[in-house]
Amino acid sequence: MRRKLILFILLLLPFNLFAAENPWTHNLYFENDLFFGTDSDYTNGVKYSFISPDLAPDAPVNVTGKIPRTALNFIHNLPLIKNAPAETGHKLEFGLGQNMYTPRDISRYDLIEDDRPYAGYSYLSTSYHRKSEDGDGWSQMDTLEVQLGIVGPSSLAEQSQKFVHRVRALQRPNGWDHQLEDEPALLLAFERKWLYHPTYRQKFCTDLIGHAGLAIGNVMTYLNAGGEVRFGWNIPRSFSVSQIRPAGSNWLTTTRGFSSYLFAAVNGRAVLLDIFLDGNNFRDSHSVDKEPLVADLMTGITVRYQRVSFSFAYTHRTREFKRQPEHHGFGSMTLSYVF
Repeated sequence: MRRKLILFILLLLPFNLFAAENPWTHNLYFENDLFFGTDSDYTNGVKYSFISPDLAPDAPVNVTGKIPRTALNFIHNLPLIKNAPAETGHKLEFGLGQNMYTPRDISRYDLIEDDRPYAGYSYLSTSYHRKSEDGDGWSQMDTLEVQLGIVGPSSLAEQSQKFVHRVRALQRPNGWDHQLEDEPALLLAFERKWLYHPTYRQKFCTDLIGHAGLAIGNVMTYLNAGGEVRFGWNIPRSFSVSQIRPAGSNWLTTTRGFSSYLFAAVNGRAVLLDIFLDGNNFRDSHSVDKEPLVADLMTGITVRYQRVSFSFAYTHRTREFKRQPEHHGFGSMTLSYVF
């Protein structure tokens, strides 16, 4: 047991001398509005994901022992990979997450008809990432993600919030008896990102990232688009930090030495369906009239050293439903480890 513990610690060390050139990545996301003194609307989100090494046939690392050779041979013969240009990268990502939504006054036991429903969503996700570069400072990444989950009491969002509030001696949420009913969830999302990084060979640099995509499912259906600017020291040629949103993941790389940068981003959504506002699809439930256009404005900072990256951001979200008294804000923390 002692030897196993020592080996586990060595694998987690950021200075791990045995880390692969073409690494795996672990991501831990945490979003909560208590960072800024509120406890309502999109009140909490957590997600853990791990991303494979580059699975391209010419990837520069031997991943034997982590991905069976028979599985690699199967992956390399898939049409998306087999017929792609030689310089194209391919990764797979697997995730587990939970989102939580509440009205503004969680002390009340009764149904608050003019505020959003209590709702929880727990899910498993699988994503495919495809990245290409043209050599002139431009990079592109396509992400296709499938989420399977559950909305309602079986998401265990009620138990999660009550446990955290009890431990931290916060107001007990009393209205979960009125949450959305159980409903199996399926969501398919696609997003394309463009990175223009003309000064990446310079230590002090800036770059631009654009994105556009869509999501279809009984959880959410929308079109989205936005952009981001980064400014700082030794910015990696990656696709920056994502919120917890479908198909919004990054393609992380290691950096030599220290990296730190500020970022500002916007993401707009044209929303056709949002179960957390529209209510259950197949049975009667509490609902509110949603806003068709919603925007997120995000600012933050990222600090990276070698294989470890930490980001903190503030997101300002415009009104999501008609009677929402004001815009909403929440904080985000992302910890990533490349090994």
